[in-house]
Amino acid sequence: MSEALNVEELFGKNVFTLGKMKERLPGTTFREVRKVMEHGGELSRESADVVAKAMKDWAVENGATHYTHWFQPLTGITAEKHDAFVTHPDEEGRTLLEFSGKELIKGESDASSFPSGGLRATFEARGYTVWDITSPAFLKEDATGVILCIPTAFCSYKGEALDKKTPLLRSMEAVSEQALRIVRLFGNTGATKVTASVGPEQEYFLVDRAKYLQREDLIFAGRSLFGAPAPKGQELEDHYYGAIRERIGAYMKDLNVELWKMGVTAKTQHNEVAPAQHELAPIYETANIAVDHNQLVMETMKKVAGRHGLTCLLHEKPFAGVNGSGKHDNWSLSTDNGVNLLDPGVTPNENVQFLLVLACILKAVDTHADLLRWSAADVGNDHRLGANEAPPAIISVFLGEQLEDVVKQLIETGMADHAIQGGKLRTGVSTLTDVEKDATDRNRTSPFAFTGNKFEFRSVGSSASIADPNTTLNSIVAEAFCEAADELEKADNFEIAVHDLIKKYLTEHQRIIFNGDGYSDAWVEEAARRGLPNIRSMVESASALTTPKAVKLFEKFHIFTKVELESREEVTYENYSKSINIEALTMIDMAKKQYIPAVMKYSGELARSVLAIKEAGAKATVETMQLKNISLKLEETQKALEALEKATAKAQSITDARKKAFAYKDQVFTAMEALRRPVDALETMVAREAWPVPAYSELIFEV
Repeated sequence: MSEALNVEELFGKNVFTLGKMKERLPGTTFREVRKVMEHGGELSRESADVVAKAMKDWAVENGATHYTHWFQPLTGITAEKHDAFVTHPDEEGRTLLEFSGKELIKGESDASSFPSGGLRATFEARGYTVWDITSPAFLKEDATGVILCIPTAFCSYKGEALDKKTPLLRSMEAVSEQALRIVRLFGNTGATKVTASVGPEQEYFLVDRAKYLQREDLIFAGRSLFGAPAPKGQELEDHYYGAIRERIGAYMKDLNVELWKMGVTAKTQHNEVAPAQHELAPIYETANIAVDHNQLVMETMKKVAGRHGLTCLLHEKPFAGVNGSGKHDNWSLSTDNGVNLLDPGVTPNENVQFLLVLACILKAVDTHADLLRWSAADVGNDHRLGANEAPPAIISVFLGEQLEDVVKQLIETGMADHAIQGGKLRTGVSTLTDVEKDATDRNRTSPFAFTGNKFEFRSVGSSASIADPNTTLNSIVAEAFCEAADELEKADNFEIAVHDLIKKYLTEHQRIIFNGDGYSDAWVEEAARRGLPNIRSMVESASALTTPKAVKLFEKFHIFTKVELESREEVTYENYSKSINIEALTMIDMAKKQYIPAVMKYSGELARSVLAIKEAGAKATVETMQLKNISLKLEETQKALEALEKATAKAQSITDARKKAFAYKDQVFTAMEALRRPVDALETMVAREAWPVPAYSELIFEV
């Protein structure tokens, strides 16, 4: 029997929470900290010193020896440089542990060795990390020891954002300012800010670490670049929500403990659709903290997996033929006096504020569908989006029957006099209680779906930071709110003006609404007729960042400058090229050093068997046919290998970032697929014991 956990005592144990601040800080300092957290401004140097000392004392009491400015560069993962609290020894050789307000607020890091898209040259090395007071400091415990982690932004010497946190914080301020203008129009004078809240569901795979270490592709690329399907996949749908195996359950238990200690609200855990696939979902938090916590979730998943002899794969498509992994980004907006702007209420047709907010969001998504598509783009996600396991690459909005009906009424007549209600769910079993149904069903094929009091952006990839999607959502909605407020604030008759504006927005942007099957070919054709963009790949999405409308949007709200947008377009191309280059080189290496030698050896043994059988007077018909088929596939493999080497060398020689990325997409990736086909076919022909790497059946079923 395992020891019971006291989650209430455990939760937030390693977080320098507001409660701990209140206990350790003088009242005036604490009030100053709260004011800056909630309304912005700068902390005085005196208060910063007091906070730093209290934070250091708390960390040291809990075993910390070092601190780090924990930041999120454009790599999509986190970065940290550890500094000890020790100071220069005194004359007697003793050292004191110190941490100043200056060290808390600002750090310095090499800004030339991170992706910058040209913002920083190699000789322009200075970058600054700046304390994000809105995200609590926390302790990380691992083999390194106990480290005090201080969430920070990361900017260049010239002030350009070199990270994902800075634009996110800018976008949160922008959407708050513009949303306040909307709620003020409806008489809410008590609200002082509007907060974007996010709950990201995290999907992941777990495989045995010993088997993982035998797969060069999993090690270097995070996905299987070769692999024939196992006899059984997910077709029986028996893994989804199935009983959690003990080895996996032990992992999940330890994962929860580590996350709870760091204040991450890990709430839901279950088996996902594919074998060896699982999911963790948290409770909603402010967008900034949700982004930080999701990075911690991914880091901790990998760390804890190692303790259990497992490896956590966060790639969007680690195994062909079974579902890949996504990260559903649930997003909503709420005032600080308790109003969820996306709550339609019992009668949404009468909730004019909600209808205006909804109309603005539809306008935002329709106007900037290309930006939303870019925000969910990464190399692995190209394997998911548009396949029958994830939302299509076409951005559309699912509203459900109730809201679609309300929208239809408003467009046709300018008035909505009723709203469809959910009614009762009657099971037909006398001992089961009849329950209230929601007013509408859900749609898992929609990339951007309304789910009751929030929108679920389902296109985000499992390995990606959720900073880009939420920065984009906040920004495009801020623009729509701003344009609506500009018009309504000057209206002579607000009631007439707001109804007219809602009808106008819904009419002009109704093409973005789609409640049907997003997987169907018919929808692709219908979307084209509607004029909706179908951006199929990461590299095709990058140019959305620097269109005139994107530059105008981001510069208007001071979220990105044109130069910062150009840098992120460049980083998108570079990231794609480098990732596909690694995959191509890995395939070449595996084909040359593992697959071809193994098949040649097996063919030699088979040839000797053929000769021996014939010498014994038998025909060796089956053996001869098998040898012939293997030889043909081996020849095909060699030709495909040579073609991949040639395509890769050609792509490597291109200097223009955009042209290089497209060369990797159109030539190299195509050549990779051509090499995979004969190798996967050979796997089905060669004896299991002769195959040089673990097969799918071992990787995803023997966990």
